[in-house]
Amino acid sequence: MEVKAKIILLEDGEKFMGPGVLWLLDEIEKTGSILKASASLGISYTKCYHMIDKAEKKLGFSLVDRKKGGSSREGVSLTAKGRAFASIFSSFENKSLEKISEEYKTFSLELDRIKKEV
Repeated sequence: MEVKAKIILLEDGEKFMGPGVLWLLDEIEKTGSILKASASLGISYTKCYHMIDKAEKKLGFSLVDRKKGGSSREGVSLTAKGRAFASIFSSFENKSLEKISEEYKTFSLELDRIKKEV
């Protein structure tokens, strides 16, 4: 038996941040492109664009700096706030999952105790 958990942020009951958005931000940082990040993750460009847009609206700040296409095709990069947010969300996620794992160990021991009693 094992435990799995996802850390998801909601506002007004609507999901706007979770592991998928974090993976997307990481890929954007690596590739400098929403299109390349979407291809790497196997998600449509449109869906990726909407994921970022929704998170930005809920957070109240830009996560990515969008450059115009044109002949230079400069792409995108994370804003300073976008990098900071990705970092603190990742840290929050890791610490939360560690705590859940610790609590699961206690649960598992108690479950084993109950099984032996019955």
